[in-house]
Amino acid sequence: MAKPKENPNYKVIAENRRARYDYAIEDDIECGIILEGSEVKSLRQNSANIAESYAAVDEAELWLVNSYIAPYEQAKTFGHEEKRRRKLLVSKKELSRLWNDTQRKGMTLVPLVLYFNHKGLAKMKLGIAKGKKNVDKRHTEAKRDWSRQKQRLLRHGG
Repeated sequence: MAKPKENPNYKVIAENRRARYDYAIEDDIECGIILEGSEVKSLRQNSANIAESYAAVDEAELWLVNSYIAPYEQAKTFGHEEKRRRKLLVSKKELSRLWNDTQRKGMTLVPLVLYFNHKGLAKMKLGIAKGKKNVDKRHTEAKRDWSRQKQRLLRHGG
């Protein structure tokens, strides 16, 4: 049987690896992002950082705050601001759920991955997360170390 072709449009641009260490991710949601032309061109060159960014519900809209998209060199006159607030697109129902989670349950919205989907559209995967304490982080680290050790023992036979 022939292998399915890899979709040329799907491409991960930026990933927040630290998020899973610092936060307990309870749920995630895919949302669109409103970008300018020079931002899209810059993202196609893999020049973005979402490590220090976060999402917030402000005046019935979802915003991505403090994300960095490098300036696009060829867009001299119509460039973009690197760290501007970018609007995220979700349905009203999802927006109200996100607002309820962040207000009532003490959760936060953490960007996990910025990518181009199979249609070539820029998307953001947000995690609905609760901050971990140092004890929780140590527990996660110990569990990960033990699973690595277990795999090593199984491979080498004892």
